Amino acid sequence: MATDKYIQMTTASVPKLIGELAVPTIISMLVTSFYVMADTYFVGKINTQSTAAVGISFSVMAIVQAFGFFFGHGSGNYISRKLGAQDYANAEKMASTGFFYAFFMGVLIAIFGHLFLTPICTVLGSTPTILPYTETYLGIILLGAPFMASSLVLNNQMRFQGNAVYAMVGISIGALLNIGLAPLLIFIFEMGIAGAAWSTFISQVCSFTILLIMDHKGTNIRIRFRNFSWGPALLKEIVFGGSPSLCRQGLASTATIFLNIAAGKYGDAAIAGMSIVSRICMFINSFIIGFGQGFQPVCGFNFGAGLYTRVRKGFWFCVKTGVVFLSLCSVVGYIYAPEIVSWFRKGDPLVIEIGAQALRWQLITLPLGTWVILCNMMLQTIRQPARAIVLSSARQGLFFIPFILLLPTIFGLQGVEMCQAVSDLCSFIIAIPLTVGVLKKMRTDHPVHAHNAKI
Repeated sequence: MATDKYIQMTTASVPKLIGELAVPTIISMLVTSFYVMADTYFVGKINTQSTAAVGISFSVMAIVQAFGFFFGHGSGNYISRKLGAQDYANAEKMASTGFFYAFFMGVLIAIFGHLFLTPICTVLGSTPTILPYTETYLGIILLGAPFMASSLVLNNQMRFQGNAVYAMVGISIGALLNIGLAPLLIFIFEMGIAGAAWSTFISQVCSFTILLIMDHKGTNIRIRFRNFSWGPALLKEIVFGGSPSLCRQGLASTATIFLNIAAGKYGDAAIAGMSIVSRICMFINSFIIGFGQGFQPVCGFNFGAGLYTRVRKGFWFCVKTGVVFLSLCSVVGYIYAPEIVSWFRKGDPLVIEIGAQALRWQLITLPLGTWVILCNMMLQTIRQPARAIVLSSARQGLFFIPFILLLPTIFGLQGVEMCQAVSDLCSFIIAIPLTVGVLKKMRTDHPVHAHNAKI
């Protein structure tokens, strides 16, 4: 069965193959993003402070996700290359190693978070009026850190094996459960923001359980503790393959903290408005991320097999498709920005005004994100860690953090609203030289076999 998968990944039509693999990953990303938006929508019915608290807590969730993607992408990239080189023994060892590392890290984050809950909430940007809501929401969310981190590993490993449908089932069921539970716990049981947090926690445990079950289906590599290794060899590979994700997600969390602090100077409505815009753009970008995740196993398998022209073909197919899609979303979103923001916080005109302005700024440069996202995914998958780390750090680290400190001092609130757009433009510019040279080197194939593959 593993041989059949190898033949499929290295011989089937690249656009068709990416399409088949991308559909379940896109569904997973859209459903996941939708349930985050649903949380924002339902919490927005409580008050502005609750909406802001969810946005503030997102930076901690981003840290948990950072380690989940670190171990998931680090192990997954390695697995796909080894499967492409038909080295199944090392692929099995890496699968279990990445999973258990992520679970243990989630436990440590949960313990640390509860020990320092109030100081963390304050540092993240909670104002005195927002703080009680943040403590309630984040305190519950932290309980799910081990399940969230290890679920992301399972999800990514299945994708990199070319079995994205199994990952979609686990992620989607958990997300749909959260969408159903949130209004029930918030309004029917009158639990308020705590209800939103408990619904998220329950859905994460559910997804974790289902993904473990899915892991024992089809050609998925089984997770077994006896295959777990503390040795430096596999951890080194995780670091090479996962560091770009850790940098990207870690800096995203840091950037969110700086954003909340900068927006907080203009009141709770500014924090709430920027939080809503972040969710909307995350939802739109989830299509490109899901599409890119469909490309990654194709990229990894064929790079491991030395079929570089197939890697290039898949890359350009994804870029063209993504630019067209995001351009359409940008036009529609720009026209209806106030209406879109009002879905999440209808009762506060100031939130709508700030959010609509920020959304329009971000939509101007949104199509450029296609190139940045797909370049980063390709560089990460083909083991170009230095380039991938620079690119993944650019959007939220090299550019956003300096701009969020500088632009508001010049333009006031508008500086906060335009900061992400300026950062995206700069990231696009730096992505061009980082990627073009790599693409040029993959103009010809160099087929390899399992015994002499250099990965």
